Amino acid sequence: MCGIAGLWDTSRESSYESLEAIAQQMSSSLLHRGPDDGGTWVDAEIGIALGHRRLAIVDLSPEGHQPMVSANGRYAIAFNGEIYNFLEIRRELEQLGHGFRGHSDTEVMLAAFSEWGVDVSVNRFNGMFAFALWDRKERVLHLGRDRFGEKPLYYAWFGKNFLFGSELKALKAHPTFSPDIDRNAVALYLRHNYIPAPYSIYQGVYKLKPASVLTISSNPGVAKPVSYWSLSSVAKAGIDEPFKGSDQDAIEQLDALLRQSISLRTIADVPLGAFLSGGIDSSTVVAIMQAQSTLPVKTFSIGFYEEGYNEAPYAKAVARHLGTDHTELYVTPKEAIEVIPKLPFLYDEPFSDFSQIPTFLVSQLARRYVTVSLSGDAGDELFHGYNRYFLANNIWQKINTLPFPIRMGMAKTLRGMSPGMWNSTLSIFHGLLPANFKENDIGHKIHTIAKLLELSDFDELYKHLMSHWKEPESLVLGGKELSTAFCDREALSKFPLGSDRMMYLDSAAYLPDDILVKVDRASMGVSLESRVPLLDTQLVEFAWRIPLSMKIRNGQGKWILRQVLYKYVPKNLLERPKMGFGIPLDSWLRGMLKDWAESLLDEKRLQQEGFFSPEPIRQKWQEHLAGQRNWQYYLWDILMFQSWLEQNR
Repeated sequence: MCGIAGLWDTSRESSYESLEAIAQQMSSSLLHRGPDDGGTWVDAEIGIALGHRRLAIVDLSPEGHQPMVSANGRYAIAFNGEIYNFLEIRRELEQLGHGFRGHSDTEVMLAAFSEWGVDVSVNRFNGMFAFALWDRKERVLHLGRDRFGEKPLYYAWFGKNFLFGSELKALKAHPTFSPDIDRNAVALYLRHNYIPAPYSIYQGVYKLKPASVLTISSNPGVAKPVSYWSLSSVAKAGIDEPFKGSDQDAIEQLDALLRQSISLRTIADVPLGAFLSGGIDSSTVVAIMQAQSTLPVKTFSIGFYEEGYNEAPYAKAVARHLGTDHTELYVTPKEAIEVIPKLPFLYDEPFSDFSQIPTFLVSQLARRYVTVSLSGDAGDELFHGYNRYFLANNIWQKINTLPFPIRMGMAKTLRGMSPGMWNSTLSIFHGLLPANFKENDIGHKIHTIAKLLELSDFDELYKHLMSHWKEPESLVLGGKELSTAFCDREALSKFPLGSDRMMYLDSAAYLPDDILVKVDRASMGVSLESRVPLLDTQLVEFAWRIPLSMKIRNGQGKWILRQVLYKYVPKNLLERPKMGFGIPLDSWLRGMLKDWAESLLDEKRLQQEGFFSPEPIRQKWQEHLAGQRNWQYYLWDILMFQSWLEQNR
C-alpha cells in the first residue's frame, strides 16, 4: 500500500532537476501513505516524472523500491495497492521466459504489461490498485484503477501540465494547481454526503472511475477513461443465470470462495490483523482467518460508553469464542471529538459520513500492532444487508397500489397545511392518535409522507431515501446537480425493481465513493493497509449468481452469509439488531460541539462565504438545538464542508 503522484509537462520546458523536485514535493505530501521509502523517476526529454511513497508490505528489500522500471526497459511504474494473485501470474510468466530480481507484485505487473500489454494484464489482476504506467516506446501514460475502486486516483490538466496522485493533496503540491471550487459538486455532496466519481470538489479535477484505464498522450483533453470490466454486466449475467444448486451447495461454494479470498489477502511480510465489530461481515472474515491460522489472529474493535453505540461487547464475545488475540479500546467523547480537526486533511475534500471518526480510531488502534488489517466491507451490498432495502420495498409496495394522479392529489391535500398547522390541528386529538404519531413534529411526518406520494417511480424513491438534503440546488448558490449513477436509467433498467437494483446501485456508487473512501483515507492516514476480502473478483461474480431467496429469509438479509458464519460461530453470539458504526453526534452537537458548530454555521459567515443560502441551515440548526428534530446528518454535511473550506481557502 502506497501513495503515487506525478506529472507530465507536455511543453518539455522543465529541466530534470525541476521535474524531480516537483515529483518529490508531490509525493512527499503522501508521506502518511508510505513512510517506509520514497523515490522519483524522471524522463526529462519527454517531461515525465513519477513519484512514489512506499508502505512496505510484500518484499521489504530494496528490490521492491518504486518507481520501478521493467526488465526490458520499456515501462516505468508507480503503483499503489496489492495484486493478490501475483504468485500465480509470476509462475506463468516464468514459464514464458521472464526472470525476476525480487518477489514483489510490482515487478510481476511490469512483466505482465511487457508480455500481454495493458488491456489484457489489468483483466488478469485480482487486487486493489491504482497505477501510473509510462510507456517509453509509445510515449503514452496509462492510469489504471481496480474494479471496485478500493484505491483512489485523481487527475487534472493545468495548461500543458498533466497531474495525477493518490490524493488531492499531491496535486495541490504542484505550483500550477489553482482550480476553483465546483459548486455543482457541492450540490452532489449535500445530497450524498460524498462527491461521486468522476467529480471532485474542484473544477477540472477528476477521480478515475473504478475498473477503467485512462491513456494520455501529449494532446491535452483528448483522452477519456475506458472501462475494462463492467459491474453492471457481471450483475446482470448473475441475475439472468442464477446458481441452480441446493442451499447447501451454495453455502459450501461461498465458504470455499471466502477461504480462497482470505487466504490470498493474508499474504504479507509484515504483521497482519483484522477489524472486528461483532457483526456478520467482520465476524465471517475473522472466523475464516482464524480457521486458516496456526496462531491467534490479532483483532481490533472500538467501544463507546454511550448506550446504543457500543458494539465492543459483541466483538469481544466473538473473539473469545474464536480464540483471537483481541484488543479493544473504549473511546471517550473528548477523544473522538479530537479527530474532527484532522478530517479535512485526511479526506482532502468535503466528506461527511460521520462513521469516519470511529473508522479512524479503530485504524489508529490497529496500527499500534499491525501494518495490514482485513475488513468486512461490501457484505451489505452483495448479500442484501441494509435495512433500507426492506424499507424501500415496503414503501413502494404500499404507495404503488395507488395510481400516480391519485397520489399527487393526496400529496397536494397533505401539503395544504404547513407542518406547524398540522401540529396545532392534531394536538386536539392527541389522545386518539396511534403511539408512533404522538411526537412533537407530526406535521413534518405528514409532509414526509406527501413527498413519498409524489415520487414517480421506484428509482426516485430509492434516491430520495439515500439523499441527505433532498433539494440541494435550492441550497447551493449557483449549484446544479451533475449526472451520477442514480441518473443512469439505461443501466438501472437492466435490473428488476427492488432489491437487485438497489444492491447494484450501492455497489456502483455508495460502496466505492463512500465506504471505500472512508476506509482508505482513515487507514492510510495512520499508515495502515486495509484489505477487503469480500471484493475478490470471483466472490463478487458468484454473489451476483446467488438468488435473492438465498440472501433473504424470514424477513432477514444475508441468509447465506450467516449460514457460512454459523459453521464457525454459534448463532446465539450473532443474533441481534443491526447497528451502524456510528457516534452519538446528535447529542454532541447540542453539547460539546455546540460552540464549534455555531461558529461554522453563523449566518453572517455563511453569507460572506457565498456558497449556501443560510436560512434553511439556520432553521435546521435551531430546531436541532431545541430538540424538536434530529438533523445530525444534514448539519454534519454543512459542518464538514465549512471545516474543509476553513482549511483550504
